[in-house]
Amino acid sequence: MVSTPRTASSAVSLQVPSADATAPPATSRQRASWVSGRRLRTVASGLFARNRPSEPSTPTLTVLLLVTSDNGLSQRAALVLREAGHRVRTAVVSDAESALAATAAADFDLIICPYLKAYIPEAIWSRWTTIVIHPGPPGDRGPSSLDWAISAAESKWGVTALEAREELDGGPVWAWRTFDLCDGAPKSAVYNDAVAGAAMECIQEVVDKFGIADFAPLVSESIPRPVASAQTRPVIKQADRAFSWSQDAQSIVRAINAADGSPGVNTALGLDRVFVYDAHLDSHVDAAPGTILEYHHEAIRVATGAGTVWIGQARRVDPGSFKLPATAVVRPGTFVPQVQVSRYPGIDYRRDGDIGYLSFRCYNGAMSTAQCRRLTDRLRWAVGLDTKVLVLTGDYGGFSNGIHLNVIEAAADQAGEAWSNIKAINAVANEIVNCTDQIVVAAFTGNAGAGGVMLPLGADIVGARAGVVLNPHYATMGLFGSELHTYTLPARVGEYQARRLLSECQPISITHARQIGLVDAIGPRDPILFEAWLGKIAADVLTGDRREAMLARKRSRLELDPVAPYEQRELEEMKSDMFGNRNGFAEKRRNFVLKL
Repeated sequence: MVSTPRTASSAVSLQVPSADATAPPATSRQRASWVSGRRLRTVASGLFARNRPSEPSTPTLTVLLLVTSDNGLSQRAALVLREAGHRVRTAVVSDAESALAATAAADFDLIICPYLKAYIPEAIWSRWTTIVIHPGPPGDRGPSSLDWAISAAESKWGVTALEAREELDGGPVWAWRTFDLCDGAPKSAVYNDAVAGAAMECIQEVVDKFGIADFAPLVSESIPRPVASAQTRPVIKQADRAFSWSQDAQSIVRAINAADGSPGVNTALGLDRVFVYDAHLDSHVDAAPGTILEYHHEAIRVATGAGTVWIGQARRVDPGSFKLPATAVVRPGTFVPQVQVSRYPGIDYRRDGDIGYLSFRCYNGAMSTAQCRRLTDRLRWAVGLDTKVLVLTGDYGGFSNGIHLNVIEAAADQAGEAWSNIKAINAVANEIVNCTDQIVVAAFTGNAGAGGVMLPLGADIVGARAGVVLNPHYATMGLFGSELHTYTLPARVGEYQARRLLSECQPISITHARQIGLVDAIGPRDPILFEAWLGKIAADVLTGDRREAMLARKRSRLELDPVAPYEQRELEEMKSDMFGNRNGFAEKRRNFVLKL
């Protein structure tokens, strides 16, 4: 989605030197020229071809992705396009001038904007077909589409692929998809799952249609509205998000969900005004609305007019602040009791016969020292039961990104907290690798990065949902990395491939991860179908003597090649990174946390 200025003057002053600003928008004539040239090149190359593989059915395109940041959606888009045989270049741009600079080379056939907030100058969209992926159904326009949809409790929403024009989200439509919008899902989860999935389908359809010379996109006004309430909406403001704690809990959670990720909702809580995130419903308690009733680990429970709300994350309102666990930000002003059990989602366990299922959730994939220690304790408890298979899963909004950089940045002793955090997450990895009494099946339920990719690799079987994107590297954060990756990663992909993944610092698709052996199997994207698929994987382990054979191999390897020396070496390297800051971990972490 792009933001268009109120006047076109800036588009006139910034031009690509070789572009004709007065030319009509890119049309089917442009595509016809491209298709014709492509066919001639194909025929010519065929005259000299000898035993060459046949070309893909869809002609190869060179696609430029213009993005505000290279987030999970844009990374997935690039991977999907490359796996379809296309060439892709991603350019991060912040304004019209940087967008013009990114297109100056003219080394592409098509521009796609999976996540773009910057204005696209006419000099670009009049010369090249420029497709904007808008997180709203046909007829919806504006920069806060998903926020408004969640706030209004829409039951159905969508994604539209349309051409960039002067009018925001008003260009011709190439493709659209709709999906059910679950009331209670936070914006970040909807964006990373339903929106991302619909966007990939739209992008694939756009690429297919681009090769059709006589294809004509549809005028937005001519399309039947799949979502009747779709309309032009303004930027959503804090005044639109505001709530009173005297409202019912469901309305409050919905308001916070609509601002989850960014920017949060500004509200009075305890002694201060703070931005709140990560909200979850609980039952009613007779107390004055806004009263902080209790806390569970890092989350606080707040009374409302009807029901209560758990707040997991908060941020101070002063400049330079960033999200932290709620108990680290909110000052209650009075004694608040701690409870050991709550409805705030954290670590859950269930058993089905000989199979145990342990799931954990960490907000935005960040695992603090305390969270890692709790997960380690729960893992030890679970493997001590008389089950035969343990299935370990994360959250569907995201699996894990490793250590908690925000908590580290906020600590009085940052290096000391980082050290405690890496040792705590290593304890989790050790429980997985050294489990010799049960078969461990781990699954990437969502995207993962850095230590979050390495964490489950010591499991006997590693599965993943279709569409997951992995970033299996540490160097961009100035870290050597740990999580026993020097033991588990080469064992899965080989020494050469392990070095490539760690040094090239590129995202990989789950399809590629399967091809190189990083994961063993890929299951359905749908969470319900995926859970059933995981259950079958676990049940299959119990057939015949498969389980015993797997346990024997694991015990033999651990005896011949124990983990401890690998971890010791990793920690020595991490000590230099965390205490010596040899690769700029402190600066890179701060830039990441503060979004500099």
